[in-house]
Amino acid sequence: MSVFTLILLALGLSFDTLAVSISSGIARKQIVFFEAFRLAAVLGFFQAAMPILGWLGGISIKKYIEPVDHWVALALLVIIGVKMIIESFKDDGVKTFNPLEPRVMVGMALATSIDALAVGVSFAITQVNLILAFFVFGSITFLVAMLGMLFGKKIGNHIGHRMEIIGGLILIGIGVKIVLEHLNG
Repeated sequence: MSVFTLILLALGLSFDTLAVSISSGIARKQIVFFEAFRLAAVLGFFQAAMPILGWLGGISIKKYIEPVDHWVALALLVIIGVKMIIESFKDDGVKTFNPLEPRVMVGMALATSIDALAVGVSFAITQVNLILAFFVFGSITFLVAMLGMLFGKKIGNHIGHRMEIIGGLILIGIGVKIVLEHLNG
């Protein structure tokens, strides 16, 4: 998998982190740099580590699904993408939470990175440099989270839903790209 594809995949997966970060910025308008840094680091670490865990689980079934690996990757990415799009239309209501509380921070990190776990399973059936993926996913998610909290202080909550739609569409597009590359290669 190319670096460009990893970056696109990381961007697609980070849109739910963007939505959570914007919400965090809205909820904690007085958030300072160190607090935002700590939250972004936790979100980035989980987003980077989950594909590794998915890969560890997926590597054990590689020989069984190798003949249909491209279809499995497409299915996983489409399911995740569609899930993100559907969830973007759900009404969140008014949320009052402290994103800096460790329990909340870890909960948000798990919730926003669970999709990356499924992507990690597809890494086991494609050629991916896991160390590079770890750093790309973690760095992009960290930057997205920092920007999200900054923008959350200034913009409304409604933009987070649009970002989830875009993220879902990117994931579906990457799945289609994987299949097309396999069929043409």
